[in-house]
Amino acid sequence: MSSMIPRDKKPTPGDSSRSTKSPSDQLIPQESEIDERDLLRALLENSPDHIYFKDTLSRFIKCSRAQALEFGEQSPDDLIGKTDFDIFSKDHATPAFEDEQEIIRTGQPIVGKVEKETWQDGRQETWAWTTKMPLRNKDGKIVGTFGISKDITEFKNTEAELAYQRDLFSILMDNTPDSIFFKDTQSRFVKISRSEVNNLLRLATSRYLAARTGDEANALPVHLTSAEEFEKYVIGKTDADIYGTERAAEFGNDEAEILRTGISIVEKSEKTEHPDGRVVWYLTTKGPWRDKSGKIIGTFGTSKNISELKAAHARIEEVQAQLLDSARIAGMAEIAINVLHNVGNVLNSINVSAGLISTQLASSKIIGLERVANLMEENASHLGDFIANDARGKLLPTYFRQLTETLRLEHDAISNELNSLLKNVEHVKQVIATQQSYASSKRMVESTNLIDLIEDALRMNSVSPSHLKTEVVREYSELPAYALDRHRVLQILVNLIANARQALSADGVVHPTMTLRTYMEEGKGRLVLHIQVRDNGEGIAPENLKRVFSHGFTTRPNGHGFGLHSCVVAAQEMGGTLSAQSDGVGKGASFTLSIPIRSSEFEKSGN
Repeated sequence: MSSMIPRDKKPTPGDSSRSTKSPSDQLIPQESEIDERDLLRALLENSPDHIYFKDTLSRFIKCSRAQALEFGEQSPDDLIGKTDFDIFSKDHATPAFEDEQEIIRTGQPIVGKVEKETWQDGRQETWAWTTKMPLRNKDGKIVGTFGISKDITEFKNTEAELAYQRDLFSILMDNTPDSIFFKDTQSRFVKISRSEVNNLLRLATSRYLAARTGDEANALPVHLTSAEEFEKYVIGKTDADIYGTERAAEFGNDEAEILRTGISIVEKSEKTEHPDGRVVWYLTTKGPWRDKSGKIIGTFGTSKNISELKAAHARIEEVQAQLLDSARIAGMAEIAINVLHNVGNVLNSINVSAGLISTQLASSKIIGLERVANLMEENASHLGDFIANDARGKLLPTYFRQLTETLRLEHDAISNELNSLLKNVEHVKQVIATQQSYASSKRMVESTNLIDLIEDALRMNSVSPSHLKTEVVREYSELPAYALDRHRVLQILVNLIANARQALSADGVVHPTMTLRTYMEEGKGRLVLHIQVRDNGEGIAPENLKRVFSHGFTTRPNGHGFGLHSCVVAAQEMGGTLSAQSDGVGKGASFTLSIPIRSSEFEKSGN
């Protein structure tokens, strides 16, 4: 052995060479102290790797303990004389045998070969990293082979899992309809999803064409000819290169604030106007992109195109206004309220769906995915060792498996909510379409018999002793016909009588009674007509009395909080007022409509 001191060169007491040796040199063991066989025995007994020696027929002649145990033997001696065909399936044993025979024939080793091992005993397949070399005797003649194999099954499984997760990430980035983007600290694009590529390409092309005319507009630069070319172009660019400096400034300010504070911007509505006049709305969430140490190294974000939803909401608001105005003008009070109530219920469903979608986006696990991607990138040069030995790396397979299920559930939930939202929007359109005929009705002030109008309102509400066992007390004054906005007054009376009916249907109301009263008063130099609807029903709590006319306020489980608000607005439009009074819960309530009337001369003139 080269590390031993030759027997014919042992130092003598007077040898001057003794003084030139360092302390470590003096510790080198002599050949008599350690035999090479002891070294080999120690290696074979303790190495976790599979070490083996074979003869020219590929029969085992010696192996490490780890090798024997892996092969199901009690000791290395039990493996002597056997071949790979006794252990592995033919699919693996045959190429292994051929490799060893080729080494024996050529003397050329096989270094670092990855082998998939399939077993005769039916155990799950394993993977090994193998080096095989020729075994020579002291004369240099090849008498067999020897080799070392390392089990890399866990590494291969993790590698496959990581490849699967990378495929999932690629599928997400290539197929999600939402835009996903990552930027560095200078707000330069680092990675973007396919949908974002297409969105930016459309905008960039639109801006390019708007700035050019004639033949110049027909020759697009290479980066605008395809999504693939544009994706290569846009990486490293900023929003200023796509949107222009003015529009990009807003994005840049948001991202600078995220970099400064580390606080995300959640669900911000952003409007993008194309040069061709097309307007696109996005719901955007942006957050800090951090490395494994927590340092912010950029920003990331997701954007959802909500243009159709914006248009639907705008249309709903527009039609709501039309329906309200139509109801006030034409006097179709009950119809308008029913329509608005139906639309309101659908809007509640739309709001619930939009809220659920927003919550899903805000709690998306994509932040963690990017952190893991960054962690893998940082350890790319030794990924196998990192996954096999680093505590963080060992967690990656489980994390990716859980993340896959989470993203799938998240995608399914958002898809379901979007389908529900679209169905509700379509329902609103249908409801609105059936009411369009009322939008053209004209307002009219006409001579109106007030008593007949009140009776019409009662009939519209089906209030009679035969219907609800409600006693209706009529306290009408003798009044002539007045010039009134008949349909507005009818709208108010129908609402007030309907509210009284509900109050009288409450539990505990004894002998339900509704009183309708009309009377005239003079105030501030003019006559004021009062119409009062009073009941002995459930009453109004003091804290609610000032809120009963507020838009959206209701104490009914199925109420929409629109009726009384529309009534007070209608009263004000006629120059009058609507007031409420109650002594408390269980003590009934009264609502009084007060309308200034015109002089008899004005009435008779018909003006």
